[in-house]
Amino acid sequence: MLSFHQNGGMKMEFELKDDYIELFKLIKVMDLAQSGGHAKMLIEEGQVKRNGEVELRKRAKIVDGETIDVDGDVIEVKK
Repeated sequence: MLSFHQNGGMKMEFELKDDYIELFKLIKVMDLAQSGGHAKMLIEEGQVKRNGEVELRKRAKIVDGETIDVDGDVIEVKK
């Protein structure tokens, strides 16, 4: 599902097929980064928030119910 957020970014949903997905992989599969390396760079630069807090761990395990914000684009993770 894709919609637009009040701040101008996109609001998306990601359906989790396993118990978790690594943060950089989630950003890549949602097309918010051009490559895995680009996703890792966004994380390193502090442009990614996990549940409202900056997340700097590239391989953080993202689980059901979490919200990821990549520079204003929001991903809601659901099982």
